[in-house]
Amino acid sequence: MVAVSPSLLAQGEAEKRVKIIGFTKPFQNLSFEDTADTVAEIGWDGIECPVRPKGQIEPERAPDELPKLVEALKRRGKELTLITTAITSVSPPHTEELLRTAAKLGIRRYRLGFLKYDLARSIPDQLTEIGARLRDLAALNAELGLQAGFQNHSGRDQVGAPVWDLWTMIKDLDPRHMGVCFDIGHATIEGGLSHMIEARLVQRHFTAVFVKDFVWERTDNGWRERWVPLGEGMVDKLFFQWLKTTRFTGPICQHHEYDHGEGKPMIAKMQKDLKVLREWLTT
Repeated sequence: MVAVSPSLLAQGEAEKRVKIIGFTKPFQNLSFEDTADTVAEIGWDGIECPVRPKGQIEPERAPDELPKLVEALKRRGKELTLITTAITSVSPPHTEELLRTAAKLGIRRYRLGFLKYDLARSIPDQLTEIGARLRDLAALNAELGLQAGFQNHSGRDQVGAPVWDLWTMIKDLDPRHMGVCFDIGHATIEGGLSHMIEARLVQRHFTAVFVKDFVWERTDNGWRERWVPLGEGMVDKLFFQWLKTTRFTGPICQHHEYDHGEGKPMIAKMQKDLKVLREWLTT
């Protein structure tokens, strides 16, 4: 685990650390015991687990299966820090049941599902509609003691891609209950040189920080992003130097969208990314 900067805590408080976790999507087909072993071998403090349709745990099975995964991780000194959901409002089936299960298990953070704009409709009107959904979810989160995070995902019609739209919808909501899973990879794709403005804009609402790297590549269909191991692309380590000056205390979650293979080769690549991330956080 990596020590945070003196700006985050007083010198000598070495027991306080930023938690570095990993998204288990690349190996979500493993058993819970094998998942926990893999996490321990990589060296993460915990995980972000997909609890959504076709995820590691299906939402309707969460009351039975989430406790088993939590226990498997605990036996190795690890935790289930964050769950990834398909939740975008209070009304879909299993929403409240899933969130109450997470709260009971001490899982305080979850990622919201994705939303897309209808480009034939007014964007401001849609911001009003989506903002109302987020307010309702924030109220439920306050009741349960949870914090949701909306990931800023790049894309021509993705809600949250510009980041400013997220700020517009959540700026008046309590960050303890509604925030942003700030993805520095996607922010750099969409923001280019301005990604630090977006980061500063929503920093008060950080639920988690997601880390991955990319390069631009010319293809037959024009320029496209290509995901690469951390440190080999365009994500600027200066972001992490700035992050250390804020009050953010984690978690920071590794995502791996590049071709990482399976088994031992996958673990080695994720360990290498973890080493780079730790270096960026301590230099």
